[in-house]
Amino acid sequence: MRHGYTNSTVGDGALVVKCYQGPEAAFRLRTESRFLRRLKGRLPVPPVHKITRTSVTTAFVPGAHGQDLLDEGRATEVLAACGRTLASIHRLGIVHGDYGPQNMLFDPATYEPVAILDWEWAHPGPPVEDLSWCEWIVRTHHPEHVPLLPSFFDAYGAAVPSWAERHAAMLDRCRALIDFTARWQPGGDGEKLWRRRLETTAAWTGG
Repeated sequence: MRHGYTNSTVGDGALVVKCYQGPEAAFRLRTESRFLRRLKGRLPVPPVHKITRTSVTTAFVPGAHGQDLLDEGRATEVLAACGRTLASIHRLGIVHGDYGPQNMLFDPATYEPVAILDWEWAHPGPPVEDLSWCEWIVRTHHPEHVPLLPSFFDAYGAAVPSWAERHAAMLDRCRALIDFTARWQPGGDGEKLWRRRLETTAAWTGG
């Protein structure tokens, strides 16, 4: 399926099958399946259909992908929805771990989230991890919308960490992904990509 990167994800319009690849694949599968079950009825997450040793199958949720909507000029609506939804996640005492419009589906009429995807990195942790990563996604993949990031932070509705704290969290996440890709394929394209992204992120002056 489009917008999937780490794992193999396929769908037929009724079901979506996600097969986990790379380091700690079994652990990430268990994490995602646990959170999808735990959050059912509390947050918009895809219903679990089947779990095997290597895959999680969920019901297909129709909706517009967040990054597509950003490209279509709906950044204000999408970023505000991301902020409100993230506040709901954090009130449950958890961190998504890969949060941002890249892992969300929206109702194309109301721009309200219909599914939060990819819970394989979820864990208890500080809110700055998700706040900074959503910002990183925008700065990296949709730089034209950086001036609209206040829509995200304002909708979050709580104190936002300083730029220094957010920047440090972005760098920590990039380093973690360098480690992940280096263990998967040492010296491969994934590791090289994340080393370049770390250099780019380190140069940001933000604010």
